[in-house]
Amino acid sequence: MTKTIIKPTGAVPAVGPYNQGVRAGDLLFCAGQIPLVPSTGQMVEGDIRAQAERVLENVKIILTDQGLDFRNVVKTTVFMTNLADFAAMNEVYAKYFTSDFPARSTVQVAALPRGASVEIEVTAHY
Repeated sequence: MTKTIIKPTGAVPAVGPYNQGVRAGDLLFCAGQIPLVPSTGQMVEGDIRAQAERVLENVKIILTDQGLDFRNVVKTTVFMTNLADFAAMNEVYAKYFTSDFPARSTVQVAALPRGASVEIEVTAHY
């Protein structure tokens, strides 16, 4: 199987030794996105809703680059530093995933890069 590296124009640059996405066959594996503003590389200001919105917009950049959208996503993993924020994050999530929802796991973690409150990774099908 061929592996294709995905580096979308306009995406937040990787902050370590990884790529924004990797295509393997008919699957796209997207790196976890944190709420960094692509144009500045800085964390978005605001609460969990603002952070979740920025994260999902960052995911959208990767999907769009590949001719995909949120309907192509088959699995998400949501990492949060405080599950008390789950309902607020879920409100934003529901704006992006509106039907035929992907499988999802949500886990609380001790910390995320750059002090983020939420990180989301997705796997999509071409």
